[in-house]
Amino acid sequence: MANKYHILNPTLKKETHTYDLEGISPFDAGIPLLDISDSTIEEIYYFRWHTFCHHIKTTPEGYVITEFYPPVPWAGKYNTINCPAMHHFNEGRWLYNREYLSDYAKFWFTEDAERRKYSFPAAYSILEACRVWNDFTIAESLYEPMKENYFEWKRSHGRECGLFYQTDNRDGMEYSVSGPGFRPTINSYMYAESRALSEIATRKGFTKESEAFALEAKKLRELINTRLWDENAQFYKNLAERKNYTLADVREEIGYIPWCFNIPEKRMSVAWKFLNDENYFAAPYGPTTAERNHPDFMKEFDHECLWNGPSWPFATCQTIGAMANLLKNHNGTYVTKSDLFALLKQYASCQYITENGEKRPFIDENLDPFTGEWLARKILHSIRPIRDDADRGRDYNHSTFCDLVITCLCGISVEGGVIAIDPLFGENDIDYICLDGVSAGTHSITLLWDKNGLRYGKGTGLHIYVDGTEYAHSDSITKISIQL
Repeated sequence: MANKYHILNPTLKKETHTYDLEGISPFDAGIPLLDISDSTIEEIYYFRWHTFCHHIKTTPEGYVITEFYPPVPWAGKYNTINCPAMHHFNEGRWLYNREYLSDYAKFWFTEDAERRKYSFPAAYSILEACRVWNDFTIAESLYEPMKENYFEWKRSHGRECGLFYQTDNRDGMEYSVSGPGFRPTINSYMYAESRALSEIATRKGFTKESEAFALEAKKLRELINTRLWDENAQFYKNLAERKNYTLADVREEIGYIPWCFNIPEKRMSVAWKFLNDENYFAAPYGPTTAERNHPDFMKEFDHECLWNGPSWPFATCQTIGAMANLLKNHNGTYVTKSDLFALLKQYASCQYITENGEKRPFIDENLDPFTGEWLARKILHSIRPIRDDADRGRDYNHSTFCDLVITCLCGISVEGGVIAIDPLFGENDIDYICLDGVSAGTHSITLLWDKNGLRYGKGTGLHIYVDGTEYAHSDSITKISIQL
């Protein structure tokens, strides 16, 4: 099933990156291969593909993707949980085998699937996978149930003010500082949903429905940029229920989520000045989920899943994706390409554990932002007698990493039948990188950067291959577009 066009030697990569995990082999599933001068990013890239494929499960209704490997009591049918499903679609869309996500998309619109248990932009997530495939059959076939799903969200969570209400728990973000309210999370997701449904309606020829969803998106964007933007704090905030629906007195990492969907105006880029500031979000194993100078930062609660400061891979991957959109659309006054690379590298370096003197790749729920210890795991292991679910978070499938390497670091995206390649790293950040066999549409794309021309024997600079044939070359890192 693996893509046949490769510059790298796929046998070498297969032999040097193996992990003792059950399930589908990522090499059989057809992952893009990575060779990069940063050994940490490379190791975690292959580790995360192994853990992702570890979570692909065969069921009587086709493939599904799980969040926890062991069964957990709050999961739905087949141990599925919709909270991280957007991340599952973002990660899995780059597999050569599309059957996994096609089945998974259909599953969420079966009768027993709990598609609204947590915040989840289903139409957006499925459409973004279809863009990579350049095949919109699944999105078009699910349009009617996805449309009904949107209106169910409006009935249950929409309010007269035009915004959507959600608890922090049902955002998958328990025990946050700001709590329930009109949160930047669900409102950004619902903006993305209305945009996606508008596009799918256009593809199906439903002009009036497309226009209606586009108007919904426009109104919601205006509300996010007015009601949820704190001009004094220069940040998006929760219009918090516990504060009598005034903007919360805390900056939280969820304030960067609107950039995941290109909602902010350029002037709002000022919010990014807080990311690398140790008074706010910067920490050795961060970013923190709440600003460090707030009195409730890292406050202890009788619960293991805390979002009042600990570093969560779920949030970190969203922040990196948001930063990439900022850099692509506004060129980044407050952050640079090298900042993105540094954050991705920090994120990779967090995904380890040391036990019995051995350091190895590891992914769990959340981290102490100052020590890097897996915090929920530590809390669960401190309870006596030790609970049966103390190790439930091992191989936790609650975030992306491989997608960030592909879409952010290498800058590969597909839109309107055009592959855009806009690498987001500085020329001195990486000596060499080859992302090989990226399946986009019916084509295989390879990106190769060789600073000194010593690694691959193809010459210096940036090289782009389509189906094994060189398509473009540049001595410097630049944006390249390919018409499918």
